[in-house]
Amino acid sequence: MLKVEGLHAFYGKSHVLHGVDLEVGPGELVGLLGRNGMGKTTTLKAVMGLVRPARGRVEFRGEDLRSLKAHQIPGRGIALVPQGRGLFPELTVLENLRIAHPRGRPDPERLDQVFEYFPRLRERSSQKAGTLSGGEQQMLAIGRALVPNPRLILFDEPSEGLMPLLVRAIHETVRAINAMGVGAVLVEQNVRAALSMCHRVYILEGGRTVWRGRPDELDDATQQAYLGVG
Repeated sequence: MLKVEGLHAFYGKSHVLHGVDLEVGPGELVGLLGRNGMGKTTTLKAVMGLVRPARGRVEFRGEDLRSLKAHQIPGRGIALVPQGRGLFPELTVLENLRIAHPRGRPDPERLDQVFEYFPRLRERSSQKAGTLSGGEQQMLAIGRALVPNPRLILFDEPSEGLMPLLVRAIHETVRAINAMGVGAVLVEQNVRAALSMCHRVYILEGGRTVWRGRPDELDDATQQAYLGVG
């Protein structure tokens, strides 16, 4: 479904990605792991057109995404849950959800599905997003990604800054969304959780893909070398 091959990207003159490879099949949950600053977020931004690839391929369902503008890519069936959530704090919960739809008028059944995942959002639908708790804001960020009914969701550190109980709830939601057939890429610093959730894993080091495989193939030495855990 998603194929990233030999991806290079820059921030100004800074060469950040040096040949990243990543593949996601239909309905697959794939982990993208690595220490801070290794290029994980930049890889997701490059897929979404927020960072323009300098070299390499980015294809989704056979279409070359590099020729598209960033605002065109979500319409192809990809959604991003960004690090830091990226909400509109002065808009209400419901307005943040509506704005995620290309016409600003999502199907009521789609909104109901979001509220089934996150009943608390229904209770706070008229509340401004900036007044929500951190966990509620993360729920809203995920709910917003679900509104356009994507085939693939890119999750960038969805558990960052949350209490352990909320972390488990967010991870269970990611599992549930994936179980419904939605493909996902999960960037996650909680290595143990990511390995327990994902079908396959890629590890980045210095902007390069240095390891790929199933979680049960990842040995302690490799984890220690690239992730700092054993």
